[in-house]
Amino acid sequence: MPSSDADFWNGRFASESYVFGTRPAAFLVDNAHYIPPRSRVLVPADGEGRNSVFLAEMGHRVVATDIAEHGIAKAQKLADARGVNVEFRHLDLQGWRWPEAEFDAVVAVFIQFAPPDFRDEIFAGMKRAVRPGGIALLHGYTPKQLEYRTGGPQAVDQLYTEQLLRDAFSSWELLRVEAYERELDEGEGHRGRSAIIDMIARRPEE
Repeated sequence: MPSSDADFWNGRFASESYVFGTRPAAFLVDNAHYIPPRSRVLVPADGEGRNSVFLAEMGHRVVATDIAEHGIAKAQKLADARGVNVEFRHLDLQGWRWPEAEFDAVVAVFIQFAPPDFRDEIFAGMKRAVRPGGIALLHGYTPKQLEYRTGGPQAVDQLYTEQLLRDAFSSWELLRVEAYERELDEGEGHRGRSAIIDMIARRPEE
């Protein structure tokens, strides 16, 4: 992402409080059982660390990234407070060379800061990073979220539809693709009635 995006997220994460809370996303709590025990898990753009720390608490070996050093610092503070180890990487996903089949799972929660071309790059990177037989968990907002305005981007082309996700992961086994509505209480950033979508997909064995 351009440096202006790094500046935006650093500004967003500059306060002592956790913008999106310290509890994991409800989606992840509900679906973490899809990830086999002691998996190596990648959590891209994890912000202040709530999801990567939760996965580490479950016993997974976790790598988390973010573009904002303030987010990384707060994530490390949360990991230290919870007594777990997470490998935090301060990096820009745009142009990052995603690893090849290095992870058992990738968990992407509310990473909808990317316009379509960049989103396609991220999806391709997610698919690259997961080993054959591994799992991708993706969670975000649908276009109906624009009516609620309780979190997420205001650009419709950054939101997900079931068809978009089915097309993007058409070569994978789609275990679940579902759009629905739910009350969220995940810090000040995600609070209230929300139009959201989940995808859980498995990379085919080769």
